[in-house]
Amino acid sequence: MRYLPKSPADRAHMLREIGYKSIDELFAPIPAEYRLTRDLKVPRQMAESEIIDFFRACAEDNASGYAVFLGAGAYHHYRPVVIDSLISRGEFLTAYTPYQPEISQGTLQAIFEFQTMICELTGMEVANASMYDGSTGSAEALMMAVRVTGRKGAVVARTVHPEYREVMLTYTQHQGLPITEFGYLENGRVDMADLEKKITADTACVMIQSPNFFGTIEDVAAVADLAHSKGALLVVSISEALSLGVVKPPTEADIVSMESQSFGVPLGFGGPYAGVMATKEKFVRQMPGRLVGETKDSNGKRGFVLTLSTREQHIRREKATSNICTNQALIATMATIYMTVYGREGIKELAQQNLAKATYAANEFAKKGKILFQGTPRFNEFVVQTKQDPHDINNRLLEKKTIGGYPLKRFYPELGNAALWCCTELNSKEQIDTAVQAVGQ
Repeated sequence: MRYLPKSPADRAHMLREIGYKSIDELFAPIPAEYRLTRDLKVPRQMAESEIIDFFRACAEDNASGYAVFLGAGAYHHYRPVVIDSLISRGEFLTAYTPYQPEISQGTLQAIFEFQTMICELTGMEVANASMYDGSTGSAEALMMAVRVTGRKGAVVARTVHPEYREVMLTYTQHQGLPITEFGYLENGRVDMADLEKKITADTACVMIQSPNFFGTIEDVAAVADLAHSKGALLVVSISEALSLGVVKPPTEADIVSMESQSFGVPLGFGGPYAGVMATKEKFVRQMPGRLVGETKDSNGKRGFVLTLSTREQHIRREKATSNICTNQALIATMATIYMTVYGREGIKELAQQNLAKATYAANEFAKKGKILFQGTPRFNEFVVQTKQDPHDINNRLLEKKTIGGYPLKRFYPELGNAALWCCTELNSKEQIDTAVQAVGQ
């Protein structure tokens, strides 16, 4: 009755009200050759107990219980069960764009809290209500820098996530916004000399990622000084949000673009995720998407409203900052709940766990292969170069119910048989030792 609420008596009553005796009479104007006169070829209905048995059987085909050492922009972190309990509430799960603040205070407050926490985390002054994900957020940050500076073009580090760079090229290829890439050094950080050569009077922004794709922490202040000396903005992309639990926020940046998946968002075959964009207050009117603000109602009570929305659905297209059509409110709410549950100290302790496990793993892997980009601080990812092809190693690991590192040859052929490995709080010492043993075979 929940899904088919109309009984035969209800249908008969509805037909009488509109002047028909039967369903066939109602559909008579439709040519006979387009009418289905047989039953649908679908399995018979199941009892609830049968449906549960069916899905349990299907679930046995899934690969469950595997140790995961795969990162590269999507991270295997623990998700507190309270997240799904709260976002499943109808107020969040079925909420649409909060155009009417009178009936949307819960959603608006959740977004406002998200923005506030993001500002505290990144060291920026204002954050929007979220973007689609980290990759599209990076592209939007680049175009925002173009609007702010009036220049055309960007210089992007090769240590920025390769797929983020592909998305940026997709966004800019028909806008006359050239992207120039610059290299990296043996320590895994950006090549400052190469960067200085690539910046021109037309460069709107320099974009780096920290921790970068290799897990290395960049010298954000040095890059900011160079970019600003040339009149360009600095955009810092972050794919591992949890790193900000121990890594100094990139306060020297002008725009921060971040993927918040690590904050309680399931891996979900690549999405949906929630991107973050934060910036200085003076640039707020060039920020894409929506911003929720705090106000007071006619009785002086605290309330929340959509304060700024410079997208083309709301204002003249030529004045819009972006054609982005939504924010990821439900996914951003997941991140908000996650940050609330862990709190400032909890996120710090969790990041320290990730750092400690990655340090132990890198030291153990160094006994079996070569750890690249030594001598610089890193977070929970590191690059291992081996004699064997990483794909062969990963196939061997799958037999031990372990998902290995990300082979880098596709995007960084110069690194040879290298793979990017990641350790989070969910990797035990036993799992790490098993992986190291398999790599050394």
